[in-house]
Amino acid sequence: MAESPESVDDLRPSDAVEDGRSRVASDAARRGVAIRIVERPAARSLHEAAALLGIEPSDIVKTLVVKRSDDTFVFALVPGGRKISWPKLRALLGVNKLQLPDASVAFAATGYERGTITPFGSTTAWPVVADATISGRTVSMGAGDHGYSLFVEADSLVAAFGATVADITEPE
Repeated sequence: MAESPESVDDLRPSDAVEDGRSRVASDAARRGVAIRIVERPAARSLHEAAALLGIEPSDIVKTLVVKRSDDTFVFALVPGGRKISWPKLRALLGVNKLQLPDASVAFAATGYERGTITPFGSTTAWPVVADATISGRTVSMGAGDHGYSLFVEADSLVAAFGATVADITEPE
C-alpha cells in the first residue's frame, strides 16, 4: 500500500476522488482493526443520530482535531454528551494553549471534512487521545464521508493508534 501523503496538497487528482470510506477501510485493515461501516441518514442532533443507529448517544464518539501552538495537531476522541475539558487536555499534553481550528484547517490536517473525521486514513497520522469513558465499549464515529458511520471496538481503536487514554472531558 502506498504511503499516505503528508498533506492534502500532495494528493494527485485521482487520489482526491477516492472516497474517505476507502481510506478508512484500507487503514483499518492495515492496522488489523475490525470495523463496520454503515450508511445512515442525516441527523439534526446527537439523540436523533443515536436513535437512527440504534445506540446510546454516549456511544457516538466525535473525533475532534485540536491544534497546538506549534501548528501540530492531536485527535481527541470525545463521546456524545461530553465536551473537551480544556484544562484537563492542556495538563495532559503539557501545553498552555490549544484550540479547535476552523474547518479548512481541520481538512488540511486530516483530509476529512468536519462530521466525517476519524483517525483512520487521515492524511497525517496525528497522536490520538481518547476519553477514558469510551474504554471497553463498541463506539460509532465518522467514517470519512458524510452519510456514513463506522463501528469499532474502542479498545481495538486505542491499541491500533497507541492512543493515550485519560479523563479529558466533562458533561455538556
